[in-house]
Amino acid sequence: MADGPVHPVFASLARPRFEVVPMKGLEQQLAYLPERATVTVTSSPARGIDATLALTELLVRDGRFRVVPHIAARLIRDRAQVGRLLRHLAVLRLDEVFVVAGDAPAPAGDFAGAVDLLRAMADIGHDLRIGVTGYPESHAFIPDDTTIRAMTDKQAFASYIVSQICFDPRVTASWIAAVRARGTHLPIYIGLPGAVDLAKLVRVSLRVGIGDSLKFARRQSGAVARVVGGYRPDHLVDGLAGTVADPAMNVAGWHLFTFNDIRSTEAWRQQLLARYARNTA
Repeated sequence: MADGPVHPVFASLARPRFEVVPMKGLEQQLAYLPERATVTVTSSPARGIDATLALTELLVRDGRFRVVPHIAARLIRDRAQVGRLLRHLAVLRLDEVFVVAGDAPAPAGDFAGAVDLLRAMADIGHDLRIGVTGYPESHAFIPDDTTIRAMTDKQAFASYIVSQICFDPRVTASWIAAVRARGTHLPIYIGLPGAVDLAKLVRVSLRVGIGDSLKFARRQSGAVARVVGGYRPDHLVDGLAGTVADPAMNVAGWHLFTFNDIRSTEAWRQQLLARYARNTA
């Protein structure tokens, strides 16, 4: 790249976050993660918090990555468990967690949502940087007005926001602008699906309640999917380039939902970096 200003999208793509799921077979994909990448580890009702912590410990021992475990409020029983978790994170020398409500239909204990857990963590005390979720589209089982109120409540405890996947960049851009208009100024990482198998992406999207904008994704990526057998989120990056470049929107970067297909996602990222480098050369 020639000397001169770096395109904001290029700069943000150079340092994304990679989300992984604690599942069998992931270890073979870890070799494709870039050195010193930030890797976030999900927490789900099916696998539980123990699976999250086990993978977190494995990645910490690996030593190549910055590891951020997800803590799902609806999977935590009580304050005593919160205290144990915080002490465990301190032993691992972690400085960041990602707090979500979680996809469990009913709470396992005292915490119905992320705000309840955030308050308990603050009461107990910690020095962690905390990420929280934002929803450009409707949550699978939480009403829109509740997620909007929760965003205001969460910002007192949080360091940044990660948006849920949305396949229509216009919806995401409008949501970010609305978040700013409501007075929430935390940095936002835009959630982005990786370059993954299209059938897998459809299944996951319908399960987590983001099916509306999936129609947009099908229109945008149908021809590409027929050729290469997978989804590529180029249209999302290109469609959100103006938002990323706008300082008032305070976009911190991208959060890549890899669905454990790290090899394809990282290959796509490198190709897109090369395209933006050529365009600004």
